[in-house]
Amino acid sequence: MTSLSAVALTACGGDADGGGGGEAGGDEDVQLRFTWWGSDSRHQTTQEIIDAFEEEHPHISISAEYGDWSGYWDQLATQSAGGEMPDIIQMDDKYLREYADRGALLDLSDVDVSEFDQDSVDNGRTEDGLFGITTGINSLALIANPELFDEAGVEIPDDTTWTWDDFAEISAELSENLDDGYGTNDPNEPGGFQIWLRQQDQHMTTDEGELGFDADDAAEYFQYYLDLVDEGIPSAAVMSENQSSGPDQSLLGTGQVAMAPWWTNQINGLSEASGVDLELLRFPSSTGSAEDNGMWYKSSMLMSASATTDHPEEAQLFIDYFVNSEEAGLLNLVDRGLPGNNSVREAILPELEGPDLTSAEFIEEIEDELAGPEPVPSLGFSGLQDIIYRYEMEVFFDRQSPEDAAENMISEMEAELR
Repeated sequence: MTSLSAVALTACGGDADGGGGGEAGGDEDVQLRFTWWGSDSRHQTTQEIIDAFEEEHPHISISAEYGDWSGYWDQLATQSAGGEMPDIIQMDDKYLREYADRGALLDLSDVDVSEFDQDSVDNGRTEDGLFGITTGINSLALIANPELFDEAGVEIPDDTTWTWDDFAEISAELSENLDDGYGTNDPNEPGGFQIWLRQQDQHMTTDEGELGFDADDAAEYFQYYLDLVDEGIPSAAVMSENQSSGPDQSLLGTGQVAMAPWWTNQINGLSEASGVDLELLRFPSSTGSAEDNGMWYKSSMLMSASATTDHPEEAQLFIDYFVNSEEAGLLNLVDRGLPGNNSVREAILPELEGPDLTSAEFIEEIEDELAGPEPVPSLGFSGLQDIIYRYEMEVFFDRQSPEDAAENMISEMEAELR
């Protein structure tokens, strides 16, 4: 288990009347702990947001506990089990229900969500309350390298009308024409499978916490990508390595693949790594209609608070500032997704350029085509990603048939959700 880095960020004291409006808890000095994961640039930006908040609310001091994704959830689980959970938590939707259902999260009813679209609000809601506030939205998309399309002599497709058959044919043509590259690579899971299921009005898990698909659905999905492997996308060994690579070292980041599924807010880092101005494409559909492509707005991450915090008002006050103030929005920009608050989103758009602007414009462009959010991931959902990856590799390495892998995967997933 990797321990989080911890840095104490103690604000100066001062007169509680010296800050902005909306003070909570009177004049009593309050100390809050805030934990998040991310890059060094995110840590710096978050510190600036904390500083700005403390300037407006000088009786509230916030200490920061931050680190990378790999150790974050182990550390949070340990803190929660020991009664030492931070007051404010950067949360991922895969873990929201796990903490909410056991009463570890505070109902954030005091946070203003009037400027949010209902779907993005519902990303943080269970049947028991609102336990996460969206920091920003993104969507799984295909990110394309136009230079490789040019090199292969293949036109970038019309992503509003293309089908899965088109995607397979274009991927094969790219792979055949590129001297040292591929048309596409392995799906980005679990999002790739979720897209596939959503096109059939299904979901990986239901609101009741059960699997929302059957073995035939999974076998069809495995067979589709196995056929792509036979048509020239990377070998199973290459895709296995790609699955464990970060954006910088991925096939797309190193300029070896013409299009690959990634989340829209990752286009900046991928463009920087590849040295190419990458483009965003919608997913294909079975009908050739953009309205049927299954894409959705996902919360890039959420802000939650501990149910055992001694200062629930102040914790919610900070979350409200973080997601609703233009000051915080202009510091975050799109690092935590395109802001869920529509007014904050409008405020930051003039400040965006390059890949960040590409991402923001794409997110707004697809809005009218979307078919609603995913159910809040079920308890145990966080383990499904590794399971689907393992069985994909079983199929790609020809160790199991698509049908056998689908049956075995479902059995393991059902056990994970119990």
